[in-house]
Parts: sequence; C-alpha cells; structure tokens
Amino acid sequence: MSRGVGKVLGNAVHRKITMPSEPVRGIYVSGWVAGSKRRLQTLIDLVDRTDLNAMVIDVKNDYGQLTYRSELPAVHAIEADAHATISDIKGLIQKLKAKNIYVIGRVVAFKDPLYAMKYPNMALQKQSGGVWHDGQGKAWLDPYQKQVRLYNAAIAREAAEIGFDEIQFDYVRFPDNGAKVDSEVAYSEQDGRSKSDIISLFLREARAGIHEAGARVSADVFGLVTSSTNDMGIGQSWRAVSGSVDVISPMTYPSHYSTGMYGVKEPDLNPYQIIRQAMQDAKRRNAIMESSGSQSTASIRPWLQSFTARWVHPHQQYGAEQVNKQIQAAREQGIKEFLLWSSNCKYDYRS
Repeated sequence: MSRGVGKVLGNAVHRKITMPSEPVRGIYVSGWVAGSKRRLQTLIDLVDRTDLNAMVIDVKNDYGQLTYRSELPAVHAIEADAHATISDIKGLIQKLKAKNIYVIGRVVAFKDPLYAMKYPNMALQKQSGGVWHDGQGKAWLDPYQKQVRLYNAAIAREAAEIGFDEIQFDYVRFPDNGAKVDSEVAYSEQDGRSKSDIISLFLREARAGIHEAGARVSADVFGLVTSSTNDMGIGQSWRAVSGSVDVISPMTYPSHYSTGMYGVKEPDLNPYQIIRQAMQDAKRRNAIMESSGSQSTASIRPWLQSFTARWVHPHQQYGAEQVNKQIQAAREQGIKEFLLWSSNCKYDYRS
C-alpha cells in the first residue's frame, strides 16, 4: 500500500515521505484495540476481506496519554506514557505494513487534560484567574503557548520516526462554543494573531519535522468547516488548515448536522445528501484557494459515520448500507478517500 525508504543520521531518522500507492480507505483504531491481539486481528481480517487499506491508530488520546512508551523527556516528565496500551509499537507497525496497510498516527493536540493538570499555566485561563474548564469539566491547552505547540510537534515527529506513514492531528482547535469561551478565557500573548492564525502556525511548525521524518501530515476539522465562511470561533477555517497540511479530514457525520442544514430536515436519515453537499463545498473551498495561486491545498479525505447516534431523534441504525451511501456521495464528487469513525472500533462494512 505504501512505499518509502530512509536512513538514520545521528539520532534522527530521515525517510523519504511515504506516499500511498492507492486512495486511502481507513478505519479508526483506539489504543486499547490496537493493544489487543484479538481485537486487532478482527480488524486486520476486515481489511483483508474488503477494499479497506488503512488504519488510524491513537498516538496521544483524548486524555493526553500516549499509547506506547516514548523516548521524549517531556513525556516522561509528566508520565504521559505510564499507561501505554501498545507494548511493541514498532512491531505493530511492521505487522500492519507487511499486510500493506497504510498506518496513520492520531495525535489529539489541544484537548489534553493530563498536560494541563501537570502544567496549569499552559492551560486556557479564566479571566477571573485559574484554569478554565469546558462543559464536561475538561481543561484545554492554550495554542498560543509555544511550549504547548512544541510538545505536540515533538510527539508527532517521534511517531513519524517510529514508522507511521502519516500523522493526523485531532482537536487541533480551540474549544467549541467560541463566543462563550472568549467571554470567559484570558488568552496568553496573541501578538495580533487570530485563532486561525495560530492553528495554521502550529500545523506548519509541526509539518516541517514530520516531513523530515518521512511522514505526511493531516488534520481533522469540524464537518461544517467545509461550508463555513469563518473559523467558527474555534480557529478552524478551511483556508488556514487546507493550506498547512497534506490532507484535510472534515468530520462529516450526518448525525452531527442540525435540522435543516443544507435543506435537509433530518440529516441522520439522509447521509447521501449531507455528504454530497459537504464534499461539494469542500471542493469549492479548495478551488477558491487554488484560483488565487498563492498557496497549496490539502487533498480531501472525509471522516464518515460508522456508528449509530442513538441520542439523535429521529435516527437510524448505521450499518453497511448507510456507510456505503456516504462513500458513494463522496466518490460522485471525485473524492475517493475516506475514513470510518466508530469510537468502539466495531465496523459493519462491505466494499
């Protein structure tokens, strides 16, 4: 599936960037599942019998924990790898590559309650003083802090050096409900940079080291970023992200769209229509950027819904039929790559 060669210079690994030999069609694999021989084998078997050819595996999860033992002093300092679920990360990658599986490492960037707990001054701060927490009681890191950006970039580079073909940043944004957050948070020194400016800066900073280590860079964005004309208050504008990475992955889960979006009364019941419009808008965003000739654009690889949103009313069971309707809608727009999301890593998929 992928090809790339490299050499070791000093302590740093220098590889040619690994390019997939065919469109990437992947699934999400949590650190827990990747560390379970039985569960992982089930997913390898799924890839073997379908046209799937890629896995997105947690490197740093939503809790700020690394899924394998790191060699980075900054990671050891806060014991972020103390609960590693993958015992032999290099062996795992080699096993998957032997199966021609393209291996993507997911790094959750700025939602990192562990780092925030260890270094409270690196977290978003309340205007009244102290660490700010979101509606779920979680602290977020402040992307304006250089130390925060360097920490995430170092983890990403290490993962690239270990052998991941691509590093994917998730939660590469500020907390949602931006207006409310802005009214409560005192950001650190901004130097006149907007939220989208700093997100773009981080991605470009990280990209240099990741590319040097031989991997590509991708970033997840809210599904509505394909259609929004601003940064949605979270620092994710299409222009800022698409111009800073190799691949952009809008999380276009039909269940996450509000009633009436794109003229669709019940989005969860109409996955084809939602994905069709989202991909049309995404292509249009790239075309506008390309027409100016001022910057490159990322290839589009959407996250598609492979879970049932039981909290949405009305909703439907998402199985192979609903998944394939989304894939069809994307393909009809010329977008041949996709990723399937299921938090429990169970997939009903037939190619």
